[in-house]
Amino acid sequence: QFGNVISDFSDTLNSEGIWQKNNGTITKLDRIGPFVNGKYIIENVVISQLGNQTFQFRFNELQNDQGFYVLPGILSIFPPILAIFLALILRQVVLSLFFGILLGAIFLNGYQPIIGFLRSLDQYVIGAIADPSHTPVIVFSLLLGGMVGIMSKCGGMAGIVQSLSKYAKTRRSGQVATWAMGIFIFFDDYANTLVVGNTMRPLTDKLRISREKLSYIVDSTAAPIASIAIISTWVGFQSGLIDDALRANGMDGDGYFIFFRSIGYSFYSIFTMAAVFLIGYTGRDFGSMLTAETRVTETGAVLRDGAVPLSNTQEMEIEKDKDGIPLRWYNAIVPILVMIVVSFAGLYYSGYLSLASEASTSSIIQIIGAADPFAALMWGTAVSVFVAGAMAMSQKILTMTETIEAWLTGMKAMLLAIVILILAWSIGAICKDLNTAGYIVQATKGLFTPHFLPVLTFIIAAVIAFATGTSWATMAILTPLVVPLSHQMSIDAGLSAELSSTILVATVAAVLSGSVFGDHSSPISDTTIMSSMASGADHIDHVRTQIPYALMAAFAGILFGYLPAGFGISPLILIPIGIIAMYVFLRFVGKVQGSTNG
Repeated sequence: QFGNVISDFSDTLNSEGIWQKNNGTITKLDRIGPFVNGKYIIENVVISQLGNQTFQFRFNELQNDQGFYVLPGILSIFPPILAIFLALILRQVVLSLFFGILLGAIFLNGYQPIIGFLRSLDQYVIGAIADPSHTPVIVFSLLLGGMVGIMSKCGGMAGIVQSLSKYAKTRRSGQVATWAMGIFIFFDDYANTLVVGNTMRPLTDKLRISREKLSYIVDSTAAPIASIAIISTWVGFQSGLIDDALRANGMDGDGYFIFFRSIGYSFYSIFTMAAVFLIGYTGRDFGSMLTAETRVTETGAVLRDGAVPLSNTQEMEIEKDKDGIPLRWYNAIVPILVMIVVSFAGLYYSGYLSLASEASTSSIIQIIGAADPFAALMWGTAVSVFVAGAMAMSQKILTMTETIEAWLTGMKAMLLAIVILILAWSIGAICKDLNTAGYIVQATKGLFTPHFLPVLTFIIAAVIAFATGTSWATMAILTPLVVPLSHQMSIDAGLSAELSSTILVATVAAVLSGSVFGDHSSPISDTTIMSSMASGADHIDHVRTQIPYALMAAFAGILFGYLPAGFGISPLILIPIGIIAMYVFLRFVGKVQGSTNG
């Protein structure tokens, strides 16, 4: 309100240094920003006293008193640090995030634990759910989970894998076919892992491909492809975090389109999928995987002596004979294609309406850039749910009751993800109110340049995700911190707008990609455990044989990705170089076991 009163004095306020008296402490206000949304933003304020303070602002004859509660700046980093620490100790993501939110709410409410607890619920958790920009993300995620549930129940997912597996006749083609299945089922890592592992296991056993290799292929194509697919169960979560971080810090941009731009900088995800193909096609292995592949080619033993598979594979076989469900690939392909087509049409329609009279002279990129991406994804997913259900019922594979049950089961599978997402939004709001990013910017100023932010972010994300076993919580904790940090560090360093944008996008990609690396390499990760389970592998054997391959892709991502990307080098140059480097490494270090002809 005070900003509205003095809005006519903007020239004077921006041209003069303003002195403010704060309970006897004189503080210089270095810069007053533009008048936005009825407020002036006063930056670089140094306050030497803590606790309840009264600020008196005087401009000519106008006067306004404002009360503030001043906290030590270092406290602003405690909530996310507590969330990380508890995740390491408890390995319970939901509790860890909530306690981080609770601590921040206590700080923001005069160190009163009871009031902090109440505000953590009614102000932050409920606020995150009630935010109009968050609701479409929740609905989209639920609908997509329901669609996957219907497609899986009616045999469509298994039908895709069964049809393509007919072309796998050798060890090489068997590995490449399994890789292709993992790439094709791009929209959900859980569906990918369970379907590909269970369906391809009998084939890979027949072709003398070790269970360790199968679980590696399954694990290394599930989360990596889901994390960069433009339509997946991950995209709402990832772009929602980015969008929330942008809005919380008054930054321009759209979360979905920054995510879209970050795909090219998701070096680890890209390199690990390329590594799976190179290893399968060349037949070259190294490390403990070489030992496993030597065993199976020489003895036919897909498991080592003494191995304890994480699951009873006989109970995990697809129940087509028991249930009489036909495995028809088009029962999954058609709904997926409908979702893609309707979503892209929705993007165009939404953007066209948004631009109004300017739409007729705008390019398609400008039109899509002005669209509401979450609305379009929600439209596409809703239509595809009806298509999937109609196909299942029209072929009499499922009754209406069974279709609804499959839909509800699929949505239930998304519950944990949505809970984590809501808590992620909440801790992001806490970090905003505590100005955590601003404190980190000031505390780290001069310690390193923004050029190294992408690679440092990748390493930190990988360590947290590996230790906690979850990529989503890692993204939730880091995204609200690194987005404003990247933006402010680039400004302070005086970088060009183009390079600043590149560093921001590369840093966002480093969070997403680093989280995937740490998560799918971690022995306590749910996707790692599910890969061992679906593939019928000994879990420790899976982790032990996969880590060297994951590290190869990670080092390629660091040396040929995030380091040079921080200096503005295009991923169009870096990605081919990284893939060639991995191929050369395999040629010199890897050895061939068994026949790879075909």
